[in-house]
Formats: sequence, C-alpha cells, structure tokens
Amino acid sequence: MSEQKVSVYIDYKSPYAFIAKDPTYAIEDQLGIAIDWRPLTLDIPSYLGSARLDDKGKVAESNRTPQQWSGVKYAYRDARRYAALSDYTLRGTTKIWDSSLASIGMIWTKAQGPVQLRRYCDIVYERFWKRELDIENPEVIEGLINEAGADTDGFEGYLVGDGRRIHDEMQARIFAAGVFGVPSYVVDGELFFGREHLPMVRWLLDGSKGNAPDIAYHEFAG
Repeated sequence: MSEQKVSVYIDYKSPYAFIAKDPTYAIEDQLGIAIDWRPLTLDIPSYLGSARLDDKGKVAESNRTPQQWSGVKYAYRDARRYAALSDYTLRGTTKIWDSSLASIGMIWTKAQGPVQLRRYCDIVYERFWKRELDIENPEVIEGLINEAGADTDGFEGYLVGDGRRIHDEMQARIFAAGVFGVPSYVVDGELFFGREHLPMVRWLLDGSKGNAPDIAYHEFAG
C-alpha cells in the first residue's frame, strides 16, 4: 500500500458523500492507496435550516428561508443526476437526521478492519437513501455492525461512553483544522472539498503524471 497520507471525511446523511463513496473505493483499489475514512457529522440546520415532511411527502415543519430551500432543492437534483449514472436509489430525507450514532458505529467498525468498514458504509448508505434505515436507533446501528461482519461485544457501552467522547472530540478537531463539509479529501495536508475534486485527488495520488486534470463532473468510473 502507498505511504502517501490521504483522508476522506464523510457523513451518511450527505447525498454528495454517498455518490462519492464508490469512486473513492476505486481510487483505493486501483492505486493501492490506503485511504483513512473519517466521520464528519454535519450540523445542517446551522447553515441550511431544518424541515420535516409528513407521511405524504408534504412539508409539515420548516424554518428555512426561500434561499435555503433553493439550495437544498438544487443539491438533491444535482445529487440524483449523478446517482442515476450508477443506478443508485437516492430519495430525499423526511427530516434532518442526527447521524452521530452512525458515525460512532463507523469509528467502532473501522477499528476492526477495512473490509468490515467498507461493508458497513455500503449498508448504511444504501438503506438510508432508500429511507429504509433509522440511523438514530442504537439497536439498529449495532445490528448493522454485526451484519458488516464486525464484533459488537461491548458496543452498547461504547456508544454512550468512550465512543461518544471520541466522536465529539474528533468533530471539534476536524472543524478546528478547517474541514467544513463532505466529502472532503486531504492529500498530504492539502484540503479538497467536493466530489468534483476526485480527478485531482487521483492525479496527485498517482504521482502527478501528465497534465493536471481540470475540475469536472465526469462519471467517476475510475
């Protein structure tokens, strides 16, 4: 595996991080790069407001401005556009979820190996964006870890003890370091925010051969 240092920050409630997952796997697999996957639990209401839909998909509660609604609606249209290229199902969420439990589950699973971590990420992302997953339920998160092939012995206590402390301290350090959104890539200390930078990330990790790529939204097949 490469000795080059590269990290990716993700949040399971981010549609952009979801559609960047498999292209990031491709970089790992094709270049032999060990990417350090890290959770960044976004506080979306702090900058995009919050809203909740009813059972019929109508807005039941909202404190968003018209400008914030425009940004949210465009983000989903844009994400679905690229999700369709890979036949992903990406349904808009019915509320702003607290994804911290899923992030703690990620930290726990990551400690047990990259195979388990990748499987965990796949399960969480796929089911969450099909609206089939309650990521605020501790028992659900523990079940997902088990399904991913990771040991869950002691996870219940970890979730409310060391896991919560590690997660919260990690979030403070991440924001202090200037990482503010997902997906974000840090290559040898340089920050790249957004999946549109994946061609540049790949180019840097592959030894900067040839001309540097322009920022573009290609299919990210590899």
